[in-house]
Amino acid sequence: MIAQLNHLRLFSPTMHQKPITTQNPFLDSVKIQCFPSFGAFHISEVSVVIVGSMQSPSCRVSRVEMTEAQDVLSAYLHSTRGYSFLDAEYISKNSPHFLQTLVSSIHVKEGVARSLRKFLRYNPINEFEPFLESLGVSPSELPLLMPRGMHFLSDDYAMLETFHALSNYGIPRNIMGKIYKEAREVFGYGSVLLSKKFRAYENLGLSKSTVIKLVSSCPELLLGDLNSEFAMVLDWLKKIGIENDWMGKYLSYERTYDWERMLDTIEFFDKVGYSGKHMLNLFKTSPALLFEGCGKMVYVLFGRLFKSGLKTNVIHSSFIQNPCLMSNKCSKNLLKVVDFLYDIGMGSEAIAHIMSNHMQLLSAHSLKGPKTVCRVLKVKKTDLCQIISDDPLKLISLASKSKQKCAKQLSQDLTNHMEKTKFLLKLGYVENSEEMEKALKKYRGRGDQLQERFDCLVAAGLDYNIVTEMIKRAPMILNQSKDIIEKKIDCLRNILGYPLESLVAFPSYLCYDLERIIQRFSMYAWLKERGAAKPMLTLSTILVSSDERFVKYFVNVHPEGPNVWEGLKNLTPST
Repeated sequence: MIAQLNHLRLFSPTMHQKPITTQNPFLDSVKIQCFPSFGAFHISEVSVVIVGSMQSPSCRVSRVEMTEAQDVLSAYLHSTRGYSFLDAEYISKNSPHFLQTLVSSIHVKEGVARSLRKFLRYNPINEFEPFLESLGVSPSELPLLMPRGMHFLSDDYAMLETFHALSNYGIPRNIMGKIYKEAREVFGYGSVLLSKKFRAYENLGLSKSTVIKLVSSCPELLLGDLNSEFAMVLDWLKKIGIENDWMGKYLSYERTYDWERMLDTIEFFDKVGYSGKHMLNLFKTSPALLFEGCGKMVYVLFGRLFKSGLKTNVIHSSFIQNPCLMSNKCSKNLLKVVDFLYDIGMGSEAIAHIMSNHMQLLSAHSLKGPKTVCRVLKVKKTDLCQIISDDPLKLISLASKSKQKCAKQLSQDLTNHMEKTKFLLKLGYVENSEEMEKALKKYRGRGDQLQERFDCLVAAGLDYNIVTEMIKRAPMILNQSKDIIEKKIDCLRNILGYPLESLVAFPSYLCYDLERIIQRFSMYAWLKERGAAKPMLTLSTILVSSDERFVKYFVNVHPEGPNVWEGLKNLTPST
């Protein structure tokens, strides 16, 4: 609600006292004693009553007018109110709603800048409104967050001191609004107490940048003593081999984290038998699983699966290969699947078989109730049980709340996963082993694509068993298309003049970019022609070294080398 300025009395040493009545969109009543000085007025006594925050602007302010208004507000805060230039400029440029409302509410006669300058000369504003907006507090939240009984930032020395202390430490100013909303007490700390809080977290072994992210995303960490749940989470991460600042890479200012839930997640994995190595791989592969926390739902799921007949190692393997199964949504969906199957009369052995083979696919669907499905299909529960026993994936098509298209896509994903697993088994990987788990993550593409790329190497003249060993040593080979592999083999034989067998010693040749290969071997060939390099150096000698090392040993060894090298780098190889 816009307030009215009812009475304004100006006192001047050279003028008789005159009551003046005018309007002000911010104040209910103001009594000000002013004295002219250098063409402006200095306020010596103010009595203000705020009745509400500013309303939304009634008309739109142009970009040019907004820029002029920002300059006027910045000058007012700096020159008239005495705030630092940097603070004044930041507040004026980051409180657009306040400025738009202010400009829209005044009567513009002589241009925005002059009219606003004149307005501010006689009408003090509530400085907390633009200040809090500049910190990231939305205009709709302001009414509940405005300090009571204060109108000027200088009235709250502790807030200003804390604001500067946060800024000097490195907290982004536009993030401070979150701290103000979620841990308002912090803005009464002052610099000394705040420094102690920061130091306490740095003493845990965290870098300054990580502490900044921590307190920006979780302001409550600054309240009270050192957060014990956070400290315990950090201890656990150290115990399993995760460095102190690892979490800093994944923290987001836009989110808040539940450290107690994270602690529950870690302790759950420990209780069900996960080793430190397993947890290390799990969290580094799927950090969201730690930061979002799997919650207590996964405890219940683990118990239900175990009671349904699944062996512990099968459950572990499923969770390790598909960490998303432990999210609240997936856990809830899987519990519904188990309940559904029991409800239609399926035995534990059959349920265990379905869950062990289709857990990932089933976790992505929320099911309708058995009664609803039977009513729609007009069948009895025993008939539905038989249908699903014959074809477990019918459970999705018949009972899922999601569209059939989604089920079809997920079914394709599962098929691709199974084909990839089948291909790796042919290479000699052991099913459900750690080696298989790592290989599934390294090899990209469908099973048939991987097989096609493998066959391409065999067709080139390499022995099947040798290719298998090569692939295990350099898995990235199979992440390239068949055409690229064939081009690199052709380049090796017909351009570089190396025998195919040289790949056996250095299969990673096929992983290097074709441009790098041609540039470096062209330089090497030029040197050989001039007797400046030994003949038939190994592929690895030429390709593995860094650019600096290559220039030192293969370019600068000849006076004309640098010019030739620059020319080669400007050429684009035919691919």
